[in-house]
Amino acid sequence: MGARLDLLISRYRRLTAGGWPSSFPVAQFPNPPLLVTIVGWLTAALASGDVHRFGRALFLLGLAVWAWEELAAGVNWFRRLIGAGVFIWLIAQVAAALA
Repeated sequence: MGARLDLLISRYRRLTAGGWPSSFPVAQFPNPPLLVTIVGWLTAALASGDVHRFGRALFLLGLAVWAWEELAAGVNWFRRLIGAGVFIWLIAQVAAALA
């Protein structure tokens, strides 16, 4: 079982290592924070009540981690700019929710 898991992890890393286009990566296979974001979004979209709120929180948390990682260590200026924009949007969402 351990060897199979290692193989899956290595294949996943190979998928997420590259981007498109290779000379100036703008898009890539979803990394772990984006996968968490997608799961949270789907959970919030398909559920109601407490499960919906949990999915929404998971979505926002995954998106915040992704945005911070892109802002801090994006592969190029465009990805860092997208990370900054999403992070600013998230701060505005939290500020609006608290108001």
